[in-house]
Amino acid sequence: MNILTIVIIGFIVLEASNVVALYFFPDSKMANSVGVFKAWEKSKQDPEMHNFVKYLVNWVAGTKLIFILLLVVILLAADEQTLLLTGVVLVLSIAVFFWRLFPLVRKMDREDQIVPKNYSSVLGWMILAMILALSAAILLLYFR
Repeated sequence: MNILTIVIIGFIVLEASNVVALYFFPDSKMANSVGVFKAWEKSKQDPEMHNFVKYLVNWVAGTKLIFILLLVVILLAADEQTLLLTGVVLVLSIAVFFWRLFPLVRKMDREDQIVPKNYSSVLGWMILAMILALSAAILLLYFR
């Protein structure tokens, strides 16, 4: 097992914890569930809005699950070149977070719409760390 495989397994574990939280514990403030957003509780006051929000939360969880299972298949069946390309694609797809989602979550954090305060910073650093870990693993595998 090479370093990139180990880092991808770590990513799978992180994402799987998020899928479990979103499907079974959406009120949680752990595992990047939606309980951190004050709007989640507010949406419960309007059943129509809450159903819509729950639909979106479950859609995200389902999409993440597809992503995880595809990564498992790749890890089980891919050759080294495919694994390297998978790592590159993961870095690019994860980095998209900083284009649309990070500015939005940072804005909500600044406007006191998230508990705990500075959640956006912790999330941003965590995602950056994953990008850096994947990038380092790609380089180590490629240049070994």
